[in-house]
Amino acid sequence: QGQLVESGGGLVQAGGSLRLSCAASGRKFTSYAMGWFRQAPGKEREFVAAISSTDRNTYYADSVKGRFTISRDTAKNIMYLRMDSLVPEDSANYYCASRVWSEATLEKRDYDYWGQGTQVTVSS
Repeated sequence: QGQLVESGGGLVQAGGSLRLSCAASGRKFTSYAMGWFRQAPGKEREFVAAISSTDRNTYYADSVKGRFTISRDTAKNIMYLRMDSLVPEDSANYYCASRVWSEATLEKRDYDYWGQGTQVTVSS
């Protein structure tokens, strides 16, 4: 069985930065596309960013474009989300996900494996 474990969440002031990590184990996640989604209380889980297995293609939600950067370290089997210029609207539980295809998509229904999430809270 594959497992995804997020870390790096926390409380940060508006304008600050955080780096989330997603450690993958148990499967060949290096061959899979991966993504980050987030869910705030009372809201649907929404797409944040995604990266193809080859790292050639990255995708971002309009709301985070220019502020967030997704990357992955294939040797360590870890995916990252660097978040800069955080705003209170970025507060949510952030989930990493993986799909059993090389190309990423923006749709949460396309992802097969999910982590438990890490909480990000941005204070104003």
